[in-house]
Amino acid sequence: MTNNFYDNTEMFPLPVKELIIEGEIANPGRVDFSELLVYSVIVKETLLNSAGGDGFVGAFRYDGYSLFDILDKRVLKKTNSAEFNPIIDLYIEIENAGGQKVVFSWGEIYYPNNLHKIIIATSVSRIVPSRTKELWPLPVESKIVAASDLVTERNISSPVKITVKSFPGSFAVVKDLSPMYSLQIKIFSGSKLTGEIEKLPENINNETFNTIFYGRGKGIHSTTPFTGIILKDLLQKFYPINRENLQSGIMCFAGKDGYRCTVSYSELFNRNDQQEFLLIRSEPDEDGGLYRVFAACDFFSDRAIKSISEIHLGF
Repeated sequence: MTNNFYDNTEMFPLPVKELIIEGEIANPGRVDFSELLVYSVIVKETLLNSAGGDGFVGAFRYDGYSLFDILDKRVLKKTNSAEFNPIIDLYIEIENAGGQKVVFSWGEIYYPNNLHKIIIATSVSRIVPSRTKELWPLPVESKIVAASDLVTERNISSPVKITVKSFPGSFAVVKDLSPMYSLQIKIFSGSKLTGEIEKLPENINNETFNTIFYGRGKGIHSTTPFTGIILKDLLQKFYPINRENLQSGIMCFAGKDGYRCTVSYSELFNRNDQQEFLLIRSEPDEDGGLYRVFAACDFFSDRAIKSISEIHLGF
């Protein structure tokens, strides 16, 4: 026994299947795990139960290979690069041997404050309560582990294929649009307009996040706090929590100028780290208004969409 609570029980190996990467990349093919570092994540696994609530599965430490590293040397070849070259509208779909599929946005792999939190697990150990000594049932196959998920429905076993994709919607891109302003946000479910946001509900509280606002290209923007509402509280009625959405739900936030990003359903609605997305209302007639998004989970500011005019929930 040591002071490390997460490294004092037996580790059990999890057999890893061959993994193929394909899609919008120039160099598809098999993943060579021998070149990759091993990372550790700690997870309290919980799944939806038949009543729609949460059912606790167990607390575990997983060791394995990070999606960050697995995808790192793949050369992107976006199908929509002529219209929109930035990479933040990309996402990946991971399929297992049984045909289950889960999705992750490119942003939650490469932009977060805390890197290497999504892994393909190759070994597991229990995090055993010191009093009850309860031994949770162990998985027996390799699995995707998303350590920032609250309900761990994306932790599917035996991944065999990763497909890189860009969000399929087309948006008119107007570079350097100024002044830029959108009075409302249109909400789409697939191709159907299902709602509009013109003003924020009066019964939703504002939150203030202190931040160092830093872009991947331009560097430091500001150190001014952001105040807004938790975006998931506003969108919940349009995009309900269920197993399918937790696993494979995907969204696209688009600004008036066509700048956009993808966000996975679990990344927005299903966090266990409270690093939430804010929707911020600017001053009337402020350039870049009326609404903008701030992703507190991101190191870079690139997914802070200004003058947000459309939110697409799925496609």
